[in-house]
This record gives sequence, C-alpha cells and structure tokens, in this order.
Amino acid sequence: MTIRNGSAKELEFSDNSLVKELYGENNDNLKEIEGHYGIKIHSRGGKLNLEGEEQGVESADRFLREIYGLLEKGYTLDPSDIELAARIVDEGKIRLADVFLDTVCISTRKRIIAPKSIAQKVYIESIRKHDIVFGIGPAGTGKTYLAMAMAVSAFVNKEVNRIVLTRPAVEAGEKLGFLPGDLSQKVDPYLRPLLDALYDMMDYDKASRLVEKGAIEIAPLAFMRGRTLNDAFIILDEAQNTTSMQMKMFLTRLGYSSKAVITGDTTQVDLAASERSGLLEAEMLMKKIEGISFVYFSKNDVVRHPLVRKIIEAYEKYS
Repeated sequence: MTIRNGSAKELEFSDNSLVKELYGENNDNLKEIEGHYGIKIHSRGGKLNLEGEEQGVESADRFLREIYGLLEKGYTLDPSDIELAARIVDEGKIRLADVFLDTVCISTRKRIIAPKSIAQKVYIESIRKHDIVFGIGPAGTGKTYLAMAMAVSAFVNKEVNRIVLTRPAVEAGEKLGFLPGDLSQKVDPYLRPLLDALYDMMDYDKASRLVEKGAIEIAPLAFMRGRTLNDAFIILDEAQNTTSMQMKMFLTRLGYSSKAVITGDTTQVDLAASERSGLLEAEMLMKKIEGISFVYFSKNDVVRHPLVRKIIEAYEKYS
C-alpha cells in the first residue's frame, strides 16, 4: 500500500527475508538510494517512509518497487547493483526485470551473469540475432566479459563446436619477440584478460582441458591468417589495435554457423601514428551491411568501481 502526502510516501513490503536483502547490511542499500535520489528514508520493519522533493520521492518509490520485484523472482542483490539499477529505472525506457533477469550464463562462483545497463541488454540481444557484432566503448563497460559469457553459453548449449579468442599483440610498443619463453608464455600477457573472463565462467580444470583439446583456442591475431572458422564463436578483443589489413583478414575468416564479436575502445589506439586503426575503418565501412551490428557503450555503462566512470569523464573533458 502507498500513502500519498505531498512529498512523502509510505511503502510496505511483506516478506521479511526479502526486506532484509532490499535494505542491505546496516541499511547500506537504503543509504545509497537516499544519496542517489536526494531524499530521506526511514525504515521500520517492512515499512519505509520516503521524504523529500516530490520528483525524488516518486523516483525512489518506483525504484524500490522494481528492485523488490526482482527479489521476489529470486534475484540475488549485490550492493553494486543499486547504482546500475537506478540508472536503468531513471531512464524509464525498459523494465529493470527485462535487463537484470536476462541470464546469459552462471559463473563458476554461481553468480548469475546478466546485463546491467540498457546498452549491455542491446549488446547481448544483438549477439543473439547477428553473426557479426561490434561492441565499441570505454573500459569497464562489460564488452569483453559479456561476449565471453555469450561464447561459453553457446558452447555449453552446443550451438558452436569451439570458442576462438584472439587479440592483436600490441601493448605500448612491445612486440612478442622481446618476451622470454615459448609461444604460450609470450602470448599469455596479451591474452590474460580473455583468460581471466573464461576462468570466471568455466571451471579452471575443465577450461584447461578444452584448451588442450583445441575446443577453446587462444591465439594472437596473426595466427588467424589463412583459416576459415566454421561452427565457432570468435571474440576479437582490443580491436582498436588492429591494422586495416588485420581487420579485413579477421572479418573474412568467418565460416558457416559461426559468430564473431569484435570489441574495442576507439579512444585507446596504441598503433603507430602512421597506421590507421582497423576498428575505425570497419566502423566506417560496415555500418550499412545487413547482418552486422554496432553497439556503443558510454561511461554510463561502466560496471567497475564508481571511480572508473569519473576517471573516464575527466579524460573526456580534457580531450
């Protein structure tokens, strides 16, 4: 029941176990909601009193109802979800449940992997519908992580026979040949982010066995030349560091019953000044081709530490 009284509202929730999760430890979730909407929240059992400016109270009321609805459907609320969920509810374009409950896969730590922003929702829908998808945006927006989740899901559900993970070996001017060890040791530093995401979603021993069998292949982009990749889910990460020739080579590797996801940040190109980014060129050439989708992320889609969004903001202003 909701009682209206100017800029005050009272909400009542019946399930005590869900109420505890909604409020958070030491009412931390409520404190964060107070700060986001600029209101005061007083709790007593399952009852909440919201006080403040009318718009803030109305928005917080809608937000609390949607979050509680998630909990009723079995969603496990993480403290980091509050700010991300508030952005979605505030935009008012889509129901929170349609985003947060769209499970892609479940990690080895039994954590549900699902989109946490509208752009992320659009991204996974695009991957489901299209054979080639470009995810472009700043660090921390989940481009690579969600692509990996979709790849693992497709592999587990036998939609593809293998996963191929690749990146250009370009890191601050360092070349593979300057690193010690065999090929695996040379490649590892470049592909570590992809491996980290893989091991978060699949048991380490199982993933290692699949890598040994070739069902999961992790290789630098140069090793893709001359191949045709059928029945595969292919992820090209850090694509802003591909040259024009490398991007063309990669895109023409796609075989039957395969998907390719290309991720990158066009503001973080590490190529020499004389070389044009293959991602920037592909963005210009491929936008009107049916079957290819471009999804763009912004600082509002950052799902890392809240400071990451502020750091990106600061650099944008400086640029």
